[in-house]
Amino acid sequence: MKRQNLGDLNGYLFEQLERLNEPDMSEAELRLEFERSVRVEGVASEIVKVGRLALDAQKAMSSMSDVINPTLPPMLEADTADTIN
Repeated sequence: MKRQNLGDLNGYLFEQLERLNEPDMSEAELRLEFERSVRVEGVASEIVKVGRLALDAQKAMSSMSDVINPTLPPMLEADTADTIN
């Protein structure tokens, strides 16, 4: 399954949080998982920045035309049923 939108990213970040809360990890495993989570957070921040840019571009395009296109760029789509569960 491809993970290519902000809804997927949200789910992935919560999965990472669950891994950090795993009670059976050793201190060494927790340290490695923490380092991994820092890298994941960095990538996630960049993805959110790109999403913001895409949304701003969509808003600019809509304001320049007589017809507003309500369609979001695919990367900004989120299946709310998946993000709530």
